[in-house]
Amino acid sequence: MDKGVFITFEGGEGSGKTTQINRLAESLTHKGYKVITTREPGGTPEAEKIRDFLVQREGGDWSPMAECLLLFAAREMHYNRIIKPALDEGKIVICDRFTDSTRAYQGYGHDLDLNKIEQLKLISLGDVEADITYILDIDCKEGLARSGRRLSATQINNEAQREDRFENLDTSFHERLRQGFLDIAKNAPQRCHVIDASQPLDDVEQDIFEIMLTKLGG
Repeated sequence: MDKGVFITFEGGEGSGKTTQINRLAESLTHKGYKVITTREPGGTPEAEKIRDFLVQREGGDWSPMAECLLLFAAREMHYNRIIKPALDEGKIVICDRFTDSTRAYQGYGHDLDLNKIEQLKLISLGDVEADITYILDIDCKEGLARSGRRLSATQINNEAQREDRFENLDTSFHERLRQGFLDIAKNAPQRCHVIDASQPLDDVEQDIFEIMLTKLGG
């Protein structure tokens, strides 16, 4: 494969992105593809520091625009230092969240003007979008319950460092977020694939892999 493939996973809290990313990466590796996985915010040391500001419980009380600026600062470095070089080498890059999350969280969730988000995206990334985006869709209450169980099982000595800043927002935020992802998928049907994340894990994995094989030409 001469040209790399850029895959993103999107969805609300508790949608199971990490599990499915790991499963897809393992399956593609077994088929002989060179695969790297990464995440947002994060991917570079600088972006991981920004992640702490944005997702930890006591990371700060950022305005939606401030969040957006921080996210694109992290994303510009992440894309140019990690994602683009891997794609240029013909690798498959699987990323946990990308620009669609900013559209959904800051735009739909926090009511930041979507046109301003697109302007920042053009300044920092140009026309960069994923080749394939999986949107894992799940009822908000079910997803938050899943996320709560995962966080409870995570051993963190300092409660302030728990990555639950967005989980603690009210249900109406998460409803807007879910609708945002569905609208994004509707507006980009060639790129986005909505997957029912309430299914058993194996069924979700199968849906994802079948789409992947079609895109890769079998």
